[in-house]
Amino acid sequence: MADEFAKGFGILTTAGLGWMVLAGWFTTASFEEGQLLAPPPENPDMYGQIALLLKDALFWFAILGALTFWVVIPAIDQAREALSERGN
Repeated sequence: MADEFAKGFGILTTAGLGWMVLAGWFTTASFEEGQLLAPPPENPDMYGQIALLLKDALFWFAILGALTFWVVIPAIDQAREALSERGN
C-alpha cells in the first residue's frame, strides 16, 4: 500500500508542478488578481497552444493519476482478496 501511495504522490506533485509553471506563464494576468486561473491568451502562437494543451493534460493527469493509485488500485486489490477468500 505504501508503494501505491508513493506513486500517486509522485504523479500528483510532478504533474502539479508542471501545471503550476505553465499556468503561471500563461494564465496569470497580474499579481493583484486571480493568479493561475485567469483566462488563457486569446491568440497564442503554436508553442503557446501546445503549452496550454499540455497544461490541461497535466492537470487531469495529476488528478486522475493520484486517484488511480490511491483509490482504484487498492479497491481492485481488496476486491481480488475478497474474491479469492470467498472461493476457498
